[in-house]
Amino acid sequence: MRLTKFGHSAVRIEHGGTTLVVDPGVWSQQESVEGVDAVLITHEHPDHYAPDLLRAGDAPIYTIDAVATQIREGAADLSERVTVVAPDETWTIGGIGVRAVGELHAVIHPELPRFHNSGYLLTAGDTTLFHPGDALTAPDAAVDVLLAPVCAPWMRVSEGVDFARRVGAARNVAIHDRVFSPEGLGVADAQFRRFLEAAGQEYVRLADGTDL
Repeated sequence: MRLTKFGHSAVRIEHGGTTLVVDPGVWSQQESVEGVDAVLITHEHPDHYAPDLLRAGDAPIYTIDAVATQIREGAADLSERVTVVAPDETWTIGGIGVRAVGELHAVIHPELPRFHNSGYLLTAGDTTLFHPGDALTAPDAAVDVLLAPVCAPWMRVSEGVDFARRVGAARNVAIHDRVFSPEGLGVADAQFRRFLEAAGQEYVRLADGTDL
């Protein structure tokens, strides 16, 4: 399996001749969607869903009903490419297995409405990878690679660390990292490394466009 980070929460996965991307948003590069076989979108916020990026290709789009509604209302030209998925639904894209995990976005503020969100558990050969979107909902399955949110208006760094330890993946790759300054990310990275490495888990941040 080849994993490439493309800004904030966009991650491109290649395995066995199949390529998909999760959450290409406004802070992601167009290269993330070029030539992919499918796009997965966790929720409707623009740092995860950017219609102009989706228009750069013609791949099928798998997402939740709330995003499908946004597409119908604001990007109708993309509607025919959309497949709506439900919590716990499973399907395959080429040689990659996919399961939708969870249903709700993390609480941003008690006075704001809850948004819907679906994480995606991907199985590529003997490797399982989890992209949680904007939630700290752990799958009820073993995870080899966690795409770990690092900073967000809805999360403390300590919550992100505890989530990663709860999932228990041997390898943790930083995502959702455009909210902090470089200095703030340095502090967050130090905390993630301190606690995860003590638990025997690897933590890494990939520069945009680099692979794992």
